[in-house]
Amino acid sequence: MASNIKKSVRAFFSFFLAGVFLYAAFRGTNFSDLWKSLQNVNYAWVLLLVPIHVISHWLRAVRWAYLLAPVKKNLSYRNLFSAVMVGFMVNNILPRVGEFVRPYVIGKLEGISKSSAFATVVVERIIDMATFMFTLCVVLFINPNTLDPFVSDPARVRPIFFVGSIASLALFVVLFLKSESLFKLLNLFKPIVPKKHVGQFEKIVESFLSGLGIARMRDKFFPIILLSLLMWVAYALGLYVPFFAFDSLANLNLGFGASVILLTISTIAWVLPAPGALGTYHTFLTIALVKLYGVDSITALSFSIITHETGYIIMTVLGLYYFFKDHLKVSEVTLGAADGKTIEL
Repeated sequence: MASNIKKSVRAFFSFFLAGVFLYAAFRGTNFSDLWKSLQNVNYAWVLLLVPIHVISHWLRAVRWAYLLAPVKKNLSYRNLFSAVMVGFMVNNILPRVGEFVRPYVIGKLEGISKSSAFATVVVERIIDMATFMFTLCVVLFINPNTLDPFVSDPARVRPIFFVGSIASLALFVVLFLKSESLFKLLNLFKPIVPKKHVGQFEKIVESFLSGLGIARMRDKFFPIILLSLLMWVAYALGLYVPFFAFDSLANLNLGFGASVILLTISTIAWVLPAPGALGTYHTFLTIALVKLYGVDSITALSFSIITHETGYIIMTVLGLYYFFKDHLKVSEVTLGAADGKTIEL
């Protein structure tokens, strides 16, 4: 009962957060002008986002194969891509839950330990955070004004944020390289585990250590780093191409660097626990376009709608396709998410 209440509170908070940010994004908007702006979009450029999004998610699936190599070699890229898309689809409804669903799906499709698969998702998040911190450091170094729209005293906050980004990057790199040793520390908690659960506890720790075996495979570091950077390039491309769909944005001649800055800002929006970054993405990106590049609020909001909803639809459609194609069931996915959260706790 307590678990169900906790889940309900989390779900309510996620949707409440989305509602607050949606209100902030659309407050004071002239919807007639917004509709006209959306009608004037050159959707030929928007269509290019379909292959860009698919490629970025495919790169994630390929990188995951390297992370899972210690668990099982020669994994099907198709099955990995299926698990990734189903996980993203679930995240569009319930944030973070998809991270627990992904290991369940790949475990079912490839017959591997779900605990080990979940461990690789943990490592994946460490890599993503390290990549984000690296990008943030570069962005703040090249364009220190990036934070101006979001803080009241940029001059004071900027150096703190920059140093913090570098420190966080170093920390996450160490966590990645020494993750196996850190998880071995879990054994220190073994004496306080109830006797009836000791066997399950040992099995979970062993599975996690198996999934974190990538730390011993130094020859895999370069392709993993390369794939991580290529993913971010693809994500940035997904914000650069839509510039040309809006005449006013195209006339500003915003370069690829602007899309990297917007990607960095929008990534922060995705970290917040709103389903599918609903509302948070629209608010952050609209503010960035208006304050950093002088874009009018209607065009900025239209751009955020087009880029967010295109990605949202692609992830949902592909997720649903593979969900039914691989004969998954809602009850199985729900059970997989519950098992994953048990592992996490």
